[in-house]
Amino acid sequence: MAKNKKKKIKICFASSSGGHYEQLLMLKPIMDKYDSFVVTERTKYGARNNGKKTYFLHQVNRKEFSCIFKLVCNAFKSLFLIIKKRPNVVITTGVLAMIPLCLLAKFFGAKLIYIESFAKVNSPTETGKYLYKKADRFYVQWEQMLKYYPDAIYLGGIY
Repeated sequence: MAKNKKKKIKICFASSSGGHYEQLLMLKPIMDKYDSFVVTERTKYGARNNGKKTYFLHQVNRKEFSCIFKLVCNAFKSLFLIIKKRPNVVITTGVLAMIPLCLLAKFFGAKLIYIESFAKVNSPTETGKYLYKKADRFYVQWEQMLKYYPDAIYLGGIY
């Protein structure tokens, strides 16, 4: 008799530093429920410990000359991380530094869940606009954001 093998879900929680990271930490009950890890930016002030294995990418600012170089470095770091950890799902609150990770995870078959920033009430983020059609699920935290993302899911804020 064949045994039913339940596939274990592994989730990558990814966000830039600061407010996006704080929003991501609101999902800690989900982090604790599944085999999960966190990817964020390395900053001078450091990320608050979330109790999960955390991996760091370069902080990226689109206005800096080094933006493209850092994105390429993040792409390589993300590639090695995805091959090593093999997440089934990536849940992200953005932003720019997470784009290579999200795209590579999708390429390797992971589902992508994007949560648009709580701070964006009347206009979309650049990362949100870019990942909207690539995400398997796209959530907005304000109902009025549905005019920018008509196929998004509105469930309210995660705070």
